[in-house]
Amino acid sequence: MQGTLDLSTDEVHVWLAFEERILEPALLAHYHALMTPEEAARQRRFVFERDRHRYLVTRALVRTVLSRYVPVAPRDWTFTENRYGKPTADNAPARDMALSFNVTHTQGLVAIAVTRKAALGVDAENTEKRQAPLDVAGHFFAPDEVSALAGIGAERQHDRFFQYWTLKESYIKARGMGLSIPLDKFAFLFHTEDRLELTVHPELADVASRWHFWQFRPPGFLLAVCAQRIQTARQRIVLREVVPLQGDSLLDSPLLCMSA
Repeated sequence: MQGTLDLSTDEVHVWLAFEERILEPALLAHYHALMTPEEAARQRRFVFERDRHRYLVTRALVRTVLSRYVPVAPRDWTFTENRYGKPTADNAPARDMALSFNVTHTQGLVAIAVTRKAALGVDAENTEKRQAPLDVAGHFFAPDEVSALAGIGAERQHDRFFQYWTLKESYIKARGMGLSIPLDKFAFLFHTEDRLELTVHPELADVASRWHFWQFRPPGFLLAVCAQRIQTARQRIVLREVVPLQGDSLLDSPLLCMSA
């Protein structure tokens, strides 16, 4: 299965593993065999079994999905993190095809987004099991977002908060700088329920139009993807549900909104 999938520069592939459904002992044993000693040691340091399980599925997902694009065995992947903790693949075949990826996890879901020749960020939140911390918005969101959030009905604030949050996380992850980018220095404006626009403060030294955004609603979750615009045409995005080392299928998840 190594290197079996084509990935053009105008495509973004997102693979979703619903980790709470992946419980088969023999399969989990295979996942353990894929980890490096350092990854296995890190997994053991998690206090709770649910966190150890999520980490195990995450490592298996990353290693097996990347191997779908280039001829590298899942166990042979090596990674380097930048100063902000964003990983890149060290393996020569991945560098040669300019493979870019980003990973996110939340309770019940692990996802990896993959593309070529473009910076990429992905974020997900479990909107059924996590209550929106609305007080965070007033401290960290941009003024326009705080005003817009306050101006909608209380019954919609939970979802809209997580829309903002996942979009913001996808952007700072795509830039590879994490929370060193102040969250109040860029904003998402919803012109309609399904169309959004990014605005960026000049001090961030960025151009908003160089990014594409998509937001999806897999059942119980919000998922946001940010990809660098590398040509005039919009990238095509494809979602798959996957159980690493077992199988995958296309995922028909509603597109909630996107950038122009």
